[in-house]
Amino acid sequence: MPRPKCRRRICGVPDKNYFKPRGIPAVDLEEVVLNLDEFEAIRLADYEQLYQEEAAAKMNISRQTFGRIIETARKKIADVLINGKALKIEGGEVHLEETKPCGHEKGRRNGKNNQQF
Repeated sequence: MPRPKCRRRICGVPDKNYFKPRGIPAVDLEEVVLNLDEFEAIRLADYEQLYQEEAAAKMNISRQTFGRIIETARKKIADVLINGKALKIEGGEVHLEETKPCGHEKGRRNGKNNQQF
């Protein structure tokens, strides 16, 4: 039996969670789902420019796990950009970190710590 997956710590939920190419109806597009932990990994590594070890500590995961998450997230984003697909940000078992500001405050949901989206 596999080890249970622990909830990854994220800073908040983005208030804008759907992106698509302009001029193409959403019904005509293939959709790629970026999980909230993948979004947080992109935010920490690429936007905040943290080293993987620092980012992993913020998410309460190992550096190796962080590396796998960021690799998957970057591959999904590349697929969206190269193949003109829609990107939806949602899902995953995460723990919302309510104690520290994170840079995208508008997306935070106060009063909800452990959630599955």
